[in-house]
Amino acid sequence: MQNQPILKLFQGRKLVIATMHGKERVIAPLLKKHLGVQTIVPKGFDSDKFGTFTREIKRIGNQVETARAKLLAALKSENADLGVSSEGSFGAHPSIPFIQSNFELVLLVDKKNGYEIQGHHRTSETNMNGQYVANFEEALEFAKKIGFPEHGIILRKSDNCNFEINKNIQNKEQFIQAVSKELSGAFSKGIFIESDMRAHKNPTRMKAIEKATEDLIKNIFTLCPKCQAPGFVAIDVEKGVKCSLCKMPTDLPLNEIYQCSLCGFKEKKLLVQYGTTADPQYCGYCNP
Repeated sequence: MQNQPILKLFQGRKLVIATMHGKERVIAPLLKKHLGVQTIVPKGFDSDKFGTFTREIKRIGNQVETARAKLLAALKSENADLGVSSEGSFGAHPSIPFIQSNFELVLLVDKKNGYEIQGHHRTSETNMNGQYVANFEEALEFAKKIGFPEHGIILRKSDNCNFEINKNIQNKEQFIQAVSKELSGAFSKGIFIESDMRAHKNPTRMKAIEKATEDLIKNIFTLCPKCQAPGFVAIDVEKGVKCSLCKMPTDLPLNEIYQCSLCGFKEKKLLVQYGTTADPQYCGYCNP
């Protein structure tokens, strides 16, 4: 993946990683290896003020807006012009019914050269889960299912309770004490237990961030055919693969729309994953 013009843009420069949750463990080695940058993490940087997975603080915007705001704050704190931030989201998989997914975004901003480049990774490999438990045995079964203690857990009085949250349970002894204490409350009929989705408490999510960083690097080395800037990547899809039976367009993606992060040049590229025609089962006319 060596490209000398791109390497000259980044090699030897200071790159800020906007995190307080240990994401540099998977991001920094890849950026050092492929871009030749010198990575730093701002001391005392508080990324939680931009939103928390533990829900005490609502995210300030959508995924990209939050990642950008977080990164710009970190750059300002270090008087730097190059940095990376990461932002994750969890929810229903967009194309696989009844499956939860993790979508990770890693964003690079180069203020010196005017670049903003994204890397993405979506995976159904996530242990995001939560449930009410009425006794210690149910709590222990849940903890085993999500991979505790390698993966963190969070205890709260109810699903929508955003105070008195216990999110620092490190081992089985602490788990026993915390669950027993919560369940012994005078009015407690049960407590809510959930997987901790913060990166430093969730190795499964950390792997997804690593994959998104790999995608970012690939995108950096994908150059615009017009101006040769890095970051010529797909930003949208155009639907319309034709039905093999009636020839009417379906909702399956036909083309990817690529756009330069600097000059705005756009180009369509044919997607081949669904072929040139679609099975009638995907057609709204043949299979309404």
